[in-house]
Amino acid sequence: MLEQAKTREDSKKAASTGVRPFVDPHRGDIEDDASSTKRRSLFSLAGSLLAEISFPKLALAWTLLLIVPAFILGMVPLVVSAWFRELSGRLKSPLEGIWPLLVIAALAAISWFGGRALLRAAEKGFWSLNSLLVQPGYLACREILRHLAESIFISRTSNVQLARLRSVTAAAAGLMVCGLAALVLALAWPRTHWIGNFSDFTSLHWLAMVVFANSVALVAAYLAVVALVWAGADATMPPPRDLDGFYTGPTRGRVWRVAHLSDIHVVGERYGFRVESGRSGPQGNDRLQQAIARLAALCDNNQLDLVLITGDLTDAGRSAEWAELLDAVALYPRLSERLLVLPGNHDVNIVDRGNPARLDPPTSPKKRLRIVRALSAMSALQGGRVRIVDQKKGGLGMTLAEAIKPCSADMARFADAGRPRLSRRLADLWEKVFPMVLPPDRSDSLGIILLNSNADTHFSFTNAFGMISAEQVQRLKIAVDEYPQACWIIALHHHVTEYPQPVKALSDRIGTALINGNWFIRRLQTLAGRVVVMHGHRHIDWMGDCAGLVIVSAPSPVMEVTNDLATYFYLQMLVKDADGRLRLLRPEQINLHGDPAFSRSAINMRREYPCDGSGRSA
Repeated sequence: MLEQAKTREDSKKAASTGVRPFVDPHRGDIEDDASSTKRRSLFSLAGSLLAEISFPKLALAWTLLLIVPAFILGMVPLVVSAWFRELSGRLKSPLEGIWPLLVIAALAAISWFGGRALLRAAEKGFWSLNSLLVQPGYLACREILRHLAESIFISRTSNVQLARLRSVTAAAAGLMVCGLAALVLALAWPRTHWIGNFSDFTSLHWLAMVVFANSVALVAAYLAVVALVWAGADATMPPPRDLDGFYTGPTRGRVWRVAHLSDIHVVGERYGFRVESGRSGPQGNDRLQQAIARLAALCDNNQLDLVLITGDLTDAGRSAEWAELLDAVALYPRLSERLLVLPGNHDVNIVDRGNPARLDPPTSPKKRLRIVRALSAMSALQGGRVRIVDQKKGGLGMTLAEAIKPCSADMARFADAGRPRLSRRLADLWEKVFPMVLPPDRSDSLGIILLNSNADTHFSFTNAFGMISAEQVQRLKIAVDEYPQACWIIALHHHVTEYPQPVKALSDRIGTALINGNWFIRRLQTLAGRVVVMHGHRHIDWMGDCAGLVIVSAPSPVMEVTNDLATYFYLQMLVKDADGRLRLLRPEQINLHGDPAFSRSAINMRREYPCDGSGRSA
């Protein structure tokens, strides 16, 4: 705050002495809009992508993420059948001396150890293709149909009709995807070959064609079936509804006061713009400093139990941005004691303020560096308070700091040198630490579960996809079952369902989705009444319910507005009702003021790029 005041004073002094450049660097320029989805259309960004993309990197990424998994998947039936036929032939042949026995033993050992490794590789390859192609393909088809239907009928559609329209388009998308997958399967089937001999591997051209056909057939057959299953599940999913009111009845026990923020997008420069907003958004970290000061005052007055930030703490996952956040929080120890955070796509996936075509292949250390930074910051902020789930013991295990400690030296060396061999344990650790759990202080109190909803992407243009893994849901259930009388806040970054309002831009539906959101909601349905789901990612506030689950979206205190406009966040009040169900009381809105010093620039920008009432570019 003092720095911001000094900046304003310096600006006034410069204006009074007449020292004013004709291009004011404080306002930024077109280079700050290079990757902005608020200042540029998707077609414009796609043009930049084609002009700037590195085709050698793209070829390497496709090879590692698509071609290699597809090759392994298509090869497995041939290798397994060849092993089986060779082993069967040896067993049926006359046993003359010890050599046949040794050959049989060797084949059996290779089949046992090599076969298990090959099947694990095939499983990993299959789910890699599923997450990269299959689920996004169905999701894109469903959301395109919904967007087209809503754009045609929305002017005369009620909320009930809107829900019915979304169910119909989900069913139609399933039928379309199933039909397309069946057609692909029919075309690929004549070239498939499922029973092989080791002699078949001598013809590389034949092998390549067969392996490709096998992979296509397996994925297409799977997609044809699951598209109908997904469509049925989506079409029968209870529609999300706006919250019809806040609880006012009798309560049991204490009121929990939780400040819920999201998408604070800390930048590392004094006048830095955000990736998405460009010059249509605020500069620097003034809003963050305002928010932290307001939160610290609430903590000092004992008016706050918890501060929850549901992802996108940084704007581009850079070290300078994490440093700014940690330095700002360190000034307020009582706030630090109440702060819980989780990673968003801007923290761990590839984003680049100057290059929308940024692609880092899996061999690049940069994605791992982002994870190292996020883990290090989360350990510093909450490592001694949150615990991870021990699946073997079936309960909560060590703290986050204890789980990270054996790998911390390797991670520090990796951050310093970037050598891949130093990060071998990092991928397993990243999967292991989620969900992070803040246990309830009493058996019937409130606990917090922090999930990682980020899909593993390596491309700036697709960095916003989300996915909740089945392993995280299994661990979530273990944590909840350990405290059967407790209630929970389940926090993640991505929105679990589309809100019951029309969506203006197709990019908001496809580019930001939690791919398996409906599946995740169904897994949580048994916890209805015991949980409130809190998320961010969309930058706007919404409170509602879906399938009996209360869902709260946090507005961003720094996005979607220019420097001069005010923003806000909510202080949520949660309480148990007389039946022990977790309820929302009316929240308190905490306002953050704009900066009048930027009003002239903001007005000019709004004339050129008009915004709707939320600050979003129209």
